[in-house]
Amino acid sequence: MILLDTSLLIEALGAGGTLAPALRGVLAEGERVCLPTLVVYEWLRGPRIPEELHAQQVLFPLEDAVPFGPPEAALAARLYGEVAKPRGREIDLAIAACAISWDASLWTLNERDFDDIPGVKLMRVGEG
Repeated sequence: MILLDTSLLIEALGAGGTLAPALRGVLAEGERVCLPTLVVYEWLRGPRIPEELHAQQVLFPLEDAVPFGPPEAALAARLYGEVAKPRGREIDLAIAACAISWDASLWTLNERDFDDIPGVKLMRVGEG
């Protein structure tokens, strides 16, 4: 399973769509690709046009989002205490906790936001 970070979702479904081919390739391989609910929150609060929202809903229906529940919250709190500079990174730590809890790779364009988080598996752009 692959969880998408907001940065990847924006670059794949946003105006430029520069990563749309890479995302299509991963989906064509049959890989299960999901959005964490926290990514849904970040995605929906941004300026989105109807076409972007439609594409997201077709590819990643909101009702299929990976939840941020009590186990993920407890893990995120633990991670907060384990990384060097956690302040201001609460959402990233929570997204990482979702990926770890669900034994998923996290596909992000902001690898430096996650590379010091113990247990998170990052998927590099172009990997599938």
